[in-house]
Amino acid sequence: MSAFLAQYPDGFYASLAKLQLEKFATEEARVAATEKARLAEQERARLATEGAQKAAQAKAEADAKSAEQARIAAEKAKQVAQDQAAAAEQKRAEAEKAAADKAAAAKATADSKVAAVTPAPAKETPNLAALSSGAPQAEVTKSVQSELRRVGCLSAAADGNWNTTSQRSLTLFNRYAKTDVDTKLASTDALDTIKSKSSRVCPLVCEHGYKVDGDSCVKITCAKGSFLNDDNQCEKRREKKPVAKRDSDDRERAAPLRPQAKQAIVRRFQAPTSASRAQPLTGQEREEGCNSYAAIMSGKCP
Repeated sequence: MSAFLAQYPDGFYASLAKLQLEKFATEEARVAATEKARLAEQERARLATEGAQKAAQAKAEADAKSAEQARIAAEKAKQVAQDQAAAAEQKRAEAEKAAADKAAAAKATADSKVAAVTPAPAKETPNLAALSSGAPQAEVTKSVQSELRRVGCLSAAADGNWNTTSQRSLTLFNRYAKTDVDTKLASTDALDTIKSKSSRVCPLVCEHGYKVDGDSCVKITCAKGSFLNDDNQCEKRREKKPVAKRDSDDRERAAPLRPQAKQAIVRRFQAPTSASRAQPLTGQEREEGCNSYAAIMSGKCP
């Protein structure tokens, strides 16, 4: 376009070319100004963001510093309070000890005065049977039974009676816990050993008709048309096939007719009596030919 204007500087087309060149220059200036404005805005936003971040950082640092100072002051106050409490506790213990020593000294003085006047009582021999079979042993037995129930080795109640059932339950505990506790007597050693187990030791065994569900037995319910077999499993009930009775009924209905037919045939073969010989044949019987043996055997004649 510049070459065209250099060759043809005047004229209508030259004016159009000049206007087009001015338009291009204006557009380029606008684009450059827009880009410059965009860059300036980005720089302004960046500077503003950095300034805000610096201000926020400074504020955060100041807050952290004040919080740390407050924490240190609280720690010092706590330490002072603990020291004061420890000192007060020590003073209280010393006072109680002094009072106890004073009371013990006074009691010893009084006991010495009483001993000088009253003769000493004879020493009693401890009852070993009472120590071995008294209430403490019953409590130990009941505690052992309760612990055996907790670990799932005993289903009976904890009644304090160390019977065969309790001994068998402790034997089961030894088997599954891999221990060797004496089962003849409920002892504190057995109690401590069982207490050391925090969960079930003996497996849960349910009766027929029940199944294991967690730590309890629940009843087995079979679906409709099924039943519980001896293996504690639901089994589908076999349907009985219907028996066809038509043939047998037909045979039963037809069976009584045969002897009657036979009897009728036999009666036909019987010789005619005097009464029958004396009775003459009717006209129809004559037409049918009832006076012959073949007609009689055909059943058409009486």
